[in-house]
Amino acid sequence: MKASWAAIAAIAIASPTAAQMDHANHAPAVDGVRALYETVKGYITRSAEQMPEADYAFKPTPEVRSFGGILGHIANANYMFCSTALGEESPSQQDAEELTSKTELQAALAASFEYCDRAYGISESQAMEPVQVFGRDATKLYALEFNMGHDFEHYGNLVTYLRLKGMVPPSSQRGQ
Repeated sequence: MKASWAAIAAIAIASPTAAQMDHANHAPAVDGVRALYETVKGYITRSAEQMPEADYAFKPTPEVRSFGGILGHIANANYMFCSTALGEESPSQQDAEELTSKTELQAALAASFEYCDRAYGISESQAMEPVQVFGRDATKLYALEFNMGHDFEHYGNLVTYLRLKGMVPPSSQRGQ
């Protein structure tokens, strides 16, 4: 876990500042975060597809979320972070953690990623606009970085669940 947060921090530090950008629709800081978001979005989506529906309720221990519960949590968090980056109210009308079927959870997850796709398309100047994230002063770019890091954090949980079920996670499959 420390290694993944260290990588995220390195990316955030290496991201160019607004003063270094090309103002003609070029958004290097957003582009860098978007590339990582696209990677984790693919891993999570493929994990959701790969796990059999019978194992969506699987919990390695009673104290943790089920596989499906993690997917619902990711969907909920995507709406929270991405609505912050877009400067609008979340359009989500449900608590995805309450969903239990594979079909419902995959649909909720896909809808949350579709919504976030818009957020990862903001301009560099929009990315530097101030917002509040968990009561702290931040930028819209920070909200996107936090979302991407959060998704990677929970992809790590999904990897463990898949391996406990004898499956190879998407990021470890040949050709990935």
